[in-house]
Amino acid sequence: MRRSVLVVCRSLAYTEQKRITMPAASSSIDGHETRGLVLGFVGVVIFALTVPMTRLAVGGAGEPQLSPLFVAAGRAAFAALLASATLLALRAPRPCREDRVAILVSALGTVVGFPLLLGFALRHVDAVHAAVVTGVLPLATAVAAAVSFRQRPSPGFWLCAALGCALVLAFAAWRGEGALGLGDALLLGAVASAAIGYVAGARLAMRMPAEHVICWVLVASWPLTLPATLVSWPAHTASWAAWGGFAYVTVFSMWLGFFAWYRGLAIGGTVRVSQVQLVQPFLAMLFAVPLLGERIDATTLAFALAVVATVIVGRAMPVARSPVASPAPAACGVRS
Repeated sequence: MRRSVLVVCRSLAYTEQKRITMPAASSSIDGHETRGLVLGFVGVVIFALTVPMTRLAVGGAGEPQLSPLFVAAGRAAFAALLASATLLALRAPRPCREDRVAILVSALGTVVGFPLLLGFALRHVDAVHAAVVTGVLPLATAVAAAVSFRQRPSPGFWLCAALGCALVLAFAAWRGEGALGLGDALLLGAVASAAIGYVAGARLAMRMPAEHVICWVLVASWPLTLPATLVSWPAHTASWAAWGGFAYVTVFSMWLGFFAWYRGLAIGGTVRVSQVQLVQPFLAMLFAVPLLGERIDATTLAFALAVVATVIVGRAMPVARSPVASPAPAACGVRS
């Protein structure tokens, strides 16, 4: 009898303990998701300002400011100094020899290709126009990832990818009075460069902390970006607003934004936090209104909504993963 009573008492105590601890655990999970979403949103806001701030830095065709080459190379060169200090402070291990190709591809895509092509494009199109075209970037990244990781997307995924591309081309043709302009070609090249660079960065993130990836990519690019910065240093005076735009894309777009974004993904979960990225084109358009005095018309907004809709549907489509195992985290580097 005593044993039965003891068993019942212990069972009740255990049940009560679970009742108390489960809400606490659930609250802890919700807290992590909320914090991750906040950090992810901060990262998206930082990245959304990249297009209008780049336009501010390079100026338009009628009133050019800093050269696109200087903005692209300079922002990476100065950000590399911040990245070097970060890696030293964290005593981050150096990348393995087999990571060099991925670092090179990521650098060519995200440090060289995207900012350089975006800068030249913004000499020909306004920031609102660029925000709509680059809104297809998440879908382009998914396509590049499917090819790189040998995944097998469903026909619905490819249909969404084709539809998103068609919408962007239709928008560009509409704004170009029936023809694609040089600025549109440059924007599409920027999207392709960023997508390839992001996928290479994702491969690196399988082997090292995600925050280290952008730092090593910037440091590895320094032998190229520093001479390019010195060669393209402005020979004429630029406005304070242009230098402010350059300072922003250097410190925030090229460096701090990645810390907030990657940390948000790690804390809140990639699937949930990555959805915040869908508001980036709209934020970029909204920021262009007060910063650059641009206007948003109903047709442009409709195209932006349609592009984002294809991204949402495309992400929901099934993608069969290949049986190839993911590379193990690296532990072969010496600490810097």
